[in-house]
Amino acid sequence: MPSMTAKKKCCKDKPRCKKCPVVLTRLAKAGCAERLDRVHYDVDKKIPKKVLKQARQR
Repeated sequence: MPSMTAKKKCCKDKPRCKKCPVVLTRLAKAGCAERLDRVHYDVDKKIPKKVLKQARQR
């Protein structure tokens, strides 16, 4: 699993960027990422396209 660090603040893009803290939190709730601490996550290599698209939705 590659580790990923969340950005400090959301940049308000549409759709959200992949390093946005909201996206990583949603992926963790969906079971595609594991939260290590406040900003570090272990993300699965192959996230289903539907799950990623739904997590990045604004």
